[in-house]
Amino acid sequence: MKLSIVIVNYNVEHFLEHCLLSVRKALQGIDAEVFVVDNNSVDGSVPMLKSKFKDVKLIENKENVGFAKANNQAIRMAQGEYVLLLNPDTVVEEDTFLKCIEFMDSHPSAGGLGVKMIDGQGKILRESKRGFPTPWVCFCKMAGLTSLFPKSRRYCGYYMGHLPYDQTNEVDILAGAFMLMRKQALDKVGLLDESFFMYGEDIDLSYRITQGGYKNYYFADTSIIHYKGESTKKGSLNYVYTFYNAMDIFASKHLSEKQSKMFSLLIKTAIWLRAVLSFMSRIFKKALLPLADFLLVFAGFYFLEQTWAKYYWGNVDYYPLHYTAVAIPCYIIILLFFVYLFGGYGKFRPYKILYGVGTGMLTLLVFYSLLPASLRYSRAMVIMGSMLTFFILFVQRYILYYIKHRTWNINSSGNTYVIVGDRQETKRVAELLHSTDLNPECIVLVSSEENQDREYFSGNVNQLEDIIRIYNADEVIFCSKSLLQSRIISIMSELSWANVRYTIAPEVTDFIIGSNTINTPADIFVTNVNSIALEDNRRKKRMFDLISSIVILILTPAVVFVCKRHFKAVTDNLKVMFGLRTYVGYNLEDAKSDSLPPIRKGIFTASENVKSIGLDAPTIHRLNLMYANNWLVKKDSDILLNNFRNI
Repeated sequence: MKLSIVIVNYNVEHFLEHCLLSVRKALQGIDAEVFVVDNNSVDGSVPMLKSKFKDVKLIENKENVGFAKANNQAIRMAQGEYVLLLNPDTVVEEDTFLKCIEFMDSHPSAGGLGVKMIDGQGKILRESKRGFPTPWVCFCKMAGLTSLFPKSRRYCGYYMGHLPYDQTNEVDILAGAFMLMRKQALDKVGLLDESFFMYGEDIDLSYRITQGGYKNYYFADTSIIHYKGESTKKGSLNYVYTFYNAMDIFASKHLSEKQSKMFSLLIKTAIWLRAVLSFMSRIFKKALLPLADFLLVFAGFYFLEQTWAKYYWGNVDYYPLHYTAVAIPCYIIILLFFVYLFGGYGKFRPYKILYGVGTGMLTLLVFYSLLPASLRYSRAMVIMGSMLTFFILFVQRYILYYIKHRTWNINSSGNTYVIVGDRQETKRVAELLHSTDLNPECIVLVSSEENQDREYFSGNVNQLEDIIRIYNADEVIFCSKSLLQSRIISIMSELSWANVRYTIAPEVTDFIIGSNTINTPADIFVTNVNSIALEDNRRKKRMFDLISSIVILILTPAVVFVCKRHFKAVTDNLKVMFGLRTYVGYNLEDAKSDSLPPIRKGIFTASENVKSIGLDAPTIHRLNLMYANNWLVKKDSDILLNNFRNI
């Protein structure tokens, strides 16, 4: 047997299916076997494999044993002359395996081989070729010198920046997403080191291959798409800790004691630095728009105050200093708080701002009437200031919307989708797109063949560059049934400069794969969803929690009398009120699944209305998915009301 392919899967059913479809096409004429090692997925991956890919050799683990151990399980059973470790979030060209095998056959000194990888926007992934991570190389990467000098041999050693991407060259390290190795080399140097749970094992094995007298190559004559799921987590402290801990293990194995200590110091510095930068970045991004709102509205209030004092009261100093310094900021904070509650910081809709400002104004007027006469400065200022706030926020949001979408039509997503394929497939994908909540502004159909129906198609695939420019396209969807995978990858690479998203619609499926990562729910467009990941739904859920917690707080005497655990009921309600918990969340056993959009830990679970005793993990996960993908306020309300006594 010539080739054994090993794929380790964990809760990425749709990507795995697309990967295997591309693998099936690429294995035509090659004596090969395919292993899928499933690390206890609960998203339907295993049933999908058993029904659609019966020729695949499936290894079902009852727990997540990690990347290295899972790969080793299959490698020990592999019969191929070559072993390929392939990520499930990849798509290969039709001749990828054939070209790689021919190269390995003609280079007997080659122990391992990697290929050119591109992401979902057609951009080359720099980790397609990597150098040995010495302390200096890691310092340059962590200090940002690698990014500043991307083609330097001295400063970009981590990605071997001095080597061009369009030339095959010898490299130090292979990427675990596509790692083709000679079985003979593995028998000599050993399998993946299972002390690496995730990250670092590819570096370790690549190094041992070279230590065993073999060479590693970057092969430029074929390309694959790598959706690179871990990229969504690279800002998290957990990712940083896991990755650099793997580097620490590697250093202790292969570097001298002095180098290892230096490496360890760099790692600890990197973890803390990355954590601080990540925290500050998140705070800045979240606070930027509210801060801009506050400053603009404050300027509006100040102008209104000065104008009203001068022309109505006849005294520009009518209002005391503490009114400007304390009262007005309090007004603005209350108004913006209600704008937030009504979704004014989500998708732009004028009515959300109107409802938020209106509710905030009524709240201010109620509190205003309760204040002592000495603090009731001007009811007119509250009303006029609220109206001015609505005007400022409306104009600002409208301008920002136009800058982002290049359209004044707020009833559309502002997104233009180009679908490339034959008549039947473009029609199917267009219907699929309309069935999602994306609400496209425009769909442009492009023929995958030169001789197209000019009444049905706007052009053909050879005119795609002009079509993207003329229609100002935001996303291009390729129908994989109509186009060769190699053609799709080639187009993505050629048009990577266009700054559009690329997605792929596998044949005979109800989902579309796109465009950058495997862990972003928006990257898998499935029909008929109302996902909790949507900004509006997250806002509605938070509003439901806040209103419910306020009502329960007002009814505290009744709650203490009715509820079984009095003190816990009060403390849990306060946690919900201050955003530390939510009233309805996922089942705790499944809450950290990568396939679920993140929400706060719940007082109750999504399966609360189902008799939960005896439910197995797949059933719990399906219940969580149903809750996450079809969320409604009514669901949370029903669960809270039915379980009120158990708060």
